Amino acid sequence: MKPAGQIPVYFGGASAAALAVAGRHADTYALWGETQEQVRELIARVRAEAARHGRAPRFSLSVRPILAETEARAWARAEDILARTRALRAARGLGSASPPQNEGSRRLLAAAASGPRLDKRLYTAIAAETGAAGNSTALVGTPEQVAEALLDYHDLGVRTVLIRGFDPLEDALQYGRTLLPAFKDLLARRRTTVEAA
Repeated sequence: MKPAGQIPVYFGGASAAALAVAGRHADTYALWGETQEQVRELIARVRAEAARHGRAPRFSLSVRPILAETEARAWARAEDILARTRALRAARGLGSASPPQNEGSRRLLAAAASGPRLDKRLYTAIAAETGAAGNSTALVGTPEQVAEALLDYHDLGVRTVLIRGFDPLEDALQYGRTLLPAFKDLLARRRTTVEAA
């Protein structure tokens, strides 16, 4: 049996070779939670590569939201997750993470070198602690604050978001109850404002 249509290709990678492949084949290019400036720059590079092939991929952002009912509690929760990460690494006898081999992790570490809190809500301390092994940056705040930060990425061209938490069950419930409705509400209000103008 043949597939009903084309299977969409999601692709990530920040090396020059990966960007060339993304430009030619990706339907959606996947980014990690980098600074807004890094995301803007990477989207521009992917779009330039894709334009060479008459293509226009979508963009997806992977990030790990850390939410609480107040901003102070969200940041305290982020620091607690960092402490647990350090304790777990120490218990396993893991020292400093070795330099990463992939460009995406190097980009996350470059952001982390600028500080643990960047842009409005981007938290890079866990990426710094783990050597940026995978999706290791977070957006921290109340559901409404994190929704606003996601809207900032939407303004840069991101159209899908892949989120996962540090406490999977609790976080999934909280995302569904608070974060996703807050984001959808902000986006709907933005669209109404644009249409009215």
